[in-house]
Amino acid sequence: MTNGQLFTLWSIRISAATYVASLSLLLGPRNERFRKAYRIAWTAGCILYLAHVCGAFQFFHAWSHLAAYRQTARQTRELFGMEWGGGLYFNYLFSLFWVADVLWSWSNFDAYQNRPRWVGATIHSFLAFMFFNATIIFASGFTRWFGICATMELAILIWRRTEIAESS
Repeated sequence: MTNGQLFTLWSIRISAATYVASLSLLLGPRNERFRKAYRIAWTAGCILYLAHVCGAFQFFHAWSHLAAYRQTARQTRELFGMEWGGGLYFNYLFSLFWVADVLWSWSNFDAYQNRPRWVGATIHSFLAFMFFNATIIFASGFTRWFGICATMELAILIWRRTEIAESS
């Protein structure tokens, strides 16, 4: 594996770990330390994800949307028997959502934290859906096990937070 390919692989692995850490902070107690730690982790995860995207296009697809589309179609065919590269557009949307969410968190954290619940739920549900697909459905080995454990951890945190909110 070349250095560029290793960069692409490890940038997404660290990004995924940072994504999970960010959400763990988001779902935990909220205080001033939370604000700083969450935004730093959320931003770092997003930057590492964008580094992964650049690495994937540089070292795997020669900056070709068509090559990335075809690779996505091949992976989808291998898993589901249907050659469809449209999942690439979901990746683009994922990028847009995460960057926009990071920018919002830095521009006005009070508004960000107090946004309507459905807005945050919609954004994080889509990001979580993509995380689930990337780490469990389309991955194997260590990455799949990490995705399974991370998804279980986040589900437990969501359940606990919901339970605490209902008892208040």
